Amino acid sequence: MIKDSLLLVTGGAGFIGTALTRRLADNNRIRIFDNLRRNALAEAGLDAHPNVEVVVGDVRDPEAVKKATVGVDYVVHMASIAGVDTVLKNPVLTMEVSLEGTMNALRAAKDTGTVKRFIDFSTSEVFGTYAFRVREADVTSLGAVGEARWTYAVSKLATEHLAHNYWKQFQLPACSIRPFNIYGPGQVGEGAVHAFVTRALRGDPITIHNAGDQIRSWCYIDDIVDGIVLTLSKDGAIGQSFNIGNPRSTVTIYQLARTIVRLAQSSSEIQFVDWDFPDVELRVPDVKKAEEILGFQPQVDLEDGLLKTLDWYRQRT
Repeated sequence: MIKDSLLLVTGGAGFIGTALTRRLADNNRIRIFDNLRRNALAEAGLDAHPNVEVVVGDVRDPEAVKKATVGVDYVVHMASIAGVDTVLKNPVLTMEVSLEGTMNALRAAKDTGTVKRFIDFSTSEVFGTYAFRVREADVTSLGAVGEARWTYAVSKLATEHLAHNYWKQFQLPACSIRPFNIYGPGQVGEGAVHAFVTRALRGDPITIHNAGDQIRSWCYIDDIVDGIVLTLSKDGAIGQSFNIGNPRSTVTIYQLARTIVRLAQSSSEIQFVDWDFPDVELRVPDVKKAEEILGFQPQVDLEDGLLKTLDWYRQRT
């Protein structure tokens, strides 16, 4: 566990950044750089923590990023456009934020000269539509050119290459994380668990795309934070990509919805709607590399995590 350090977390007011801040703020200073379009940090009350500084800005602004990076020890670069629906509506903005934002963050980290570790947040979508027990070294596969659905994955794969070559060419100690379907208390945005849980607690219908036979592995928020902290701490992480997820928590989307309805003791009906956009049919990680190099072990299985999530949202409805 790192201590007495200054961390810059871009996009840090989001779901994962807020959870990371909660874990590290008591023993470190955290500088959050975010446009605050979604602000889980404030909802958690962490924006008032004495060790937390919030800088409102856009990662596409190189001068703002450079100023925010001065003197930092660690950079966790999470800023991106999140959620399939948002990406479909804003494909150009999606790529601009990923490409320009990461370039600005990497340049600033290199120029400041104090950064001990730079983590670039990538995505499990770099493995394409069918990814079963995929390893970090497996060939990445992306969809057709011109399809807005893949602009997020394409730009994230490009930023991984960029981060890794900043290590090779400039010796900036960079690495990347590929998160697999993160969920848990405090989630904001468009995630399936967030949507299903909030609807189940209200007794509203739960909508599933097509037959709901898409397969996902779900990783609880505390487990991804463990993975980030280990990646910040372990020297062996430099120059590497890591799958961070929980292959034990693998279900279809339909099974996920049914499980949430059961655990919530909800009256919600599950409804199926046609979805004519490309989708990921199967996504299950192999996390052996993270286990061997980082000592990463996902701890929270799906039903336990869903119960924790339901309890959190139930207290707020």
